[in-house]
Amino acid sequence: MKTKIIINKKVAIGLFILFLFLIVQFYPIVETVIAATATDNVIVTLDVTTGITISDGANVTMAPNLGVTADQSIGTSSWIVKTNAALGYTLAVKASAAPALVSGANSFADFTEAVSGTPEVWSVASGAKEFGYSAFGTDTATATWGTSASCGAAGIPAVAQNYVGFKITDKTIATRATVTPNAGITTTICFAAQQNAVFAASGTYTATITATALTL
Repeated sequence: MKTKIIINKKVAIGLFILFLFLIVQFYPIVETVIAATATDNVIVTLDVTTGITISDGANVTMAPNLGVTADQSIGTSSWIVKTNAALGYTLAVKASAAPALVSGANSFADFTEAVSGTPEVWSVASGAKEFGYSAFGTDTATATWGTSASCGAAGIPAVAQNYVGFKITDKTIATRATVTPNAGITTTICFAAQQNAVFAASGTYTATITATALTL
């Protein structure tokens, strides 16, 4: 019994010595593997190019025809603007000539406002012939252009809309400070003409109106 205990002690001492030996031999290797770690970052860049489009607005035939029995006429067209510009866009219109609506030597005066350039309710003085426009849409300021979602009916301009005369310089009718939806934003322009207690000379009157969409 005593001899067996001595043998177990020798075995234990031997195993302990072997354990220490293994630790001494492999510790540097373990330490080296842990220290061999490296990291790196990459920067991914994607440029999104600013763009803007505007649909081709339909040509307008105003109705009804003016004559000896009809004194007022209206017409409408619209544009769809799409842009991914972070700061949005503006949509402006102008006429190619002043006055805008002409037929040879004859013309309609551009609508006159009480405060020049400030849209107001449609009204033409007696003895005058005038042509003007208004606008409505999601990006059109109702405080400026009125609250109607229609250009009017039966040749009579919408009473809830405000009108202004055309200029040969751009006037903004719609604006947005962000990107548009994929489908774009529709802005409608309303045209109005009236003869009041005077006849416009017969003929075909035309006006060329240019709409410009600009990124901000």
